Amino acid sequence: MKLSVKVDYACRVLAQMARSFGTDELSHIEDLARIEAVPANYLVQILSELRNGGLIISKRGKQGGYALARAPESVTLYDIVRLIEGEVLDLNASGEGFSGAQVDAVWQEVRETLEAKCRTCTLEQMVNRSADEMYYI
Repeated sequence: MKLSVKVDYACRVLAQMARSFGTDELSHIEDLARIEAVPANYLVQILSELRNGGLIISKRGKQGGYALARAPESVTLYDIVRLIEGEVLDLNASGEGFSGAQVDAVWQEVRETLEAKCRTCTLEQMVNRSADEMYYI
């Protein structure tokens, strides 16, 4: 099992957008790419998928940019992975052979457990708010 770079990048830029959720502030590709260390040309593709999948909205023009379509606590890791990868754990087991059915059953259980955990992890948990939480006396 390997987490794709695309899912990692998507999570990072969504977490960055979550920091400004509820404000009128829009995120810009150049800023997201710089802050989250994501190649800008690849980020364009990822943002397009996230927009088409309904996780973000976009506004065109000089004052345009991107924002979350839903509250960070309502966007789960499952939502992100399903949108980017299709499956949390893609199984290609055939169930053939003497042990095939039992091995397949174990992998199905692993997938269900992983999906259940991904459904409990929200974008809100991925947000780094350390800069926002500084207090000055």
